[in-house]
Amino acid sequence: MYKNIIVPMALDHGIADKTIQIARTLLSEGGQITALHVHEAPENSVAVYVDENVMQNAFKRAKAQLEERVAAMPDVKAMIVSGHSGRTIVDTATSMKADCIVLGSHKPGLIDYLLGSTAARVVQHAPCAVHVARY
Repeated sequence: MYKNIIVPMALDHGIADKTIQIARTLLSEGGQITALHVHEAPENSVAVYVDENVMQNAFKRAKAQLEERVAAMPDVKAMIVSGHSGRTIVDTATSMKADCIVLGSHKPGLIDYLLGSTAARVVQHAPCAVHVARY
């Protein structure tokens, strides 16, 4: 059982409820579940052409969407950070001293074998246990 679980959420995927349920099963009494969304801003070459207000508004909308998604889950804390998904999930788990990450992953396609998926990056570099749920 784990005391500090991070559940990364892609707001455009419907698997978050399933991974939250898995986290609840793994959670020790008195533990904390954090629903983490990594907001990926455009990369530098693209960001030059995007107005700063547009990027700030996109972040605010994503934050509101995350908070709305977990509003009915009093046992889950919402957290949104900017960065690259795989690296930021690992960095956040490290800084929060998480002892488990529960994330969903689609069945890999050829591109995932060549480039590696977010789940694969997290599994390879996480400072804690990682539970991957395939969907």
